[in-house]
Amino acid sequence: MQTLLSQLYAREPLSRQTAYQTLLRIANGEAADLEIAAVVSAINMRPPYLSEIQGFRDAMLELSVPLDLEERQTTDIVGTGGDGKHTFNISTLSCVVVAGAGYPVTKHGSYGVSSKVGSSDVLLALGYEFTNDRDRLLADLDRAGICFLHAPLFHPAMKNVVPVRKALRVRTFFNLLGPLINPARPTYQLFGTYDRSVSRIFDYILQGEAGREYAIVHALDGYDEISLTDGASVRGRRRQRLLYARDFGLAPITAPQLYGGDTPEEGKAIFLAVLDGTATAAQQNVVCANAGLAIQVIHPERSLTDCVAEARESIVSGRARTVLRKLQD
Repeated sequence: MQTLLSQLYAREPLSRQTAYQTLLRIANGEAADLEIAAVVSAINMRPPYLSEIQGFRDAMLELSVPLDLEERQTTDIVGTGGDGKHTFNISTLSCVVVAGAGYPVTKHGSYGVSSKVGSSDVLLALGYEFTNDRDRLLADLDRAGICFLHAPLFHPAMKNVVPVRKALRVRTFFNLLGPLINPARPTYQLFGTYDRSVSRIFDYILQGEAGREYAIVHALDGYDEISLTDGASVRGRRRQRLLYARDFGLAPITAPQLYGGDTPEEGKAIFLAVLDGTATAAQQNVVCANAGLAIQVIHPERSLTDCVAEARESIVSGRARTVLRKLQD
């Protein structure tokens, strides 16, 4: 470990194989908390490197609990987190809206670590019970159109890292890995990153995976999702775009309008308000923008404004609310 730390403190990138072996050692309990914290801190002090993300991801996928969807094609909307913006649970809400529009969703997420309230925190407040039982998850997927993959249940080897992440309370390279290690390996995915260089790394990795369609969002003002507060760079397999609120047929909004509160109960209240149609226009619009972009990943031939309209209809019709109700029954 001392040799590894010397390399990291010298700002030398780890090879893919070294990164892979490092994460295996951490997962297997061969590193003490102080050593894990030192590795995480050293990596945080320099830019992310492609070889490291590839190696860490290789290890995480190897150690994860697999989920065989039996050829079901699903989608996911997930950000790296760690943008420090403390928004409400936009990506999770967008997933419910997309499911309400008729597109199966396998949502991967976890508790808030670098943010105040994560997707799993709100889902627990809503009464959803997490599981990694395949039959139960496939039943949820077929009945409600969505299932939630609680990361700790699918990546149990990371239990050694949890205390360190909670103690640090800052974004780490595990934030970068989260969107890339959905055990369902969805066919379609909308990624969000807090850093433009990370979006380029994601794009490079995903370009090599045949059969997957994706878009990677990085808001120019630092959000890891479409925020409508400024423009956003969007990368896909075939094109790169710069999108503003007007491209979604929507008005710009301000950062305070996206604040998600300090507790899961506050997050739950916003979650239900959006699905019940009683949320603010800004809250509903930002969810429709992200859900609409996710729908366009599935149907690239459709205009973005038509996809946003489809997302909005999922809310207005009550179908998105029905998705959640079926999960709660």
